[in-house]
Amino acid sequence: MYRPALPLPIHAVAAPSLLSAGPRTVPVASRIPQWGTLHAPRPSFAATHPATVQRRHQWNRRPDYVYFENTRPPIYARRSFWGYAGVCLGLGGVYYMSHLEEVPLTKRRRFLDITPSQEEILARSAYKQIMTEYGNRILPPSHPYTRFVKEVAVRLIAVSGMPDLNWEVYVVDAPEKNAFVLPGGKIFVYTGILPVVQDENGMAAVLGHEIAHQVARHSAEKMSNMKIVILLQVLLALVLSGEPFWLSRIFFDLGIMKPFSRKVETEADYIGLLLMAQACYDPRAAVDMWQRMSMATRNEPPQYLSTHPSHNERIKMLSKWMPEAINKRDLSNCATVGSFLDQFYGSARAVW
Repeated sequence: MYRPALPLPIHAVAAPSLLSAGPRTVPVASRIPQWGTLHAPRPSFAATHPATVQRRHQWNRRPDYVYFENTRPPIYARRSFWGYAGVCLGLGGVYYMSHLEEVPLTKRRRFLDITPSQEEILARSAYKQIMTEYGNRILPPSHPYTRFVKEVAVRLIAVSGMPDLNWEVYVVDAPEKNAFVLPGGKIFVYTGILPVVQDENGMAAVLGHEIAHQVARHSAEKMSNMKIVILLQVLLALVLSGEPFWLSRIFFDLGIMKPFSRKVETEADYIGLLLMAQACYDPRAAVDMWQRMSMATRNEPPQYLSTHPSHNERIKMLSKWMPEAINKRDLSNCATVGSFLDQFYGSARAVW
């Protein structure tokens, strides 16, 4: 009788050498197709149709990258940008025109949207910083230097039109040849400038300039203009999005901020000259003081890199305004006032 052969166990097929008899079989591992040897089934008629092949070719083909066809247009080329810009400029123009006012004495029109109370609040942090740095070096009120500076300041404040402001005068024992005023009437004078001013008239030229900053509210004007500068920087960054940021920084610094600072410093020189003349000080001492300052500080930067006019430019402008200042002094009855003040202050003169 015919008996069919039974299938061999897997271990027997995989290891034929262990069998004592029977036909030699091919190992299972050799009959498993290796990677890459499998063949795809024969494509159907639809897959090989010319229209299908063409569509697949068009779908898989990567288009060439063209920059100007695959990016959005610049923001300034969009119609919506100019619409929004027009609305903002219109509203900004109305706001700007409604906050224009004149500077005292010079009648210069300027933009100012900071109130005196806001200005004083912003100045408190600067005041705290200065007191933290120089608080232990401020001379007492009884010191001859402090008394000398305050005597000059009192006469100038009396003609400033702001006698009710809470004025304070501080003399700092430091070698810097500098003086400045903070919003709210806080005047700081460094002892390093005293040898340069030499006398009351020279001190009046320095303090008249600083008090003029407060009279004209130049600090508030500078903070107001910073809002406009920041807005212009944002607009320029949107329009010139591909340009380096430092180019706009240089443009606004050298082209707007520093010229504005020099303008208000020149204006403070003019107002301060008239204040010292009206307070019965000799305005011609302002020219002498700046000549001494020019000799004491020879390494000043070029004017276009500075926030202040050069010493020579200041001397030139003060000489130009001198006839007006002398005329104001003559109209202030200074012959009588000067003799009285000389008798009053004659015994308290500082020496340095």
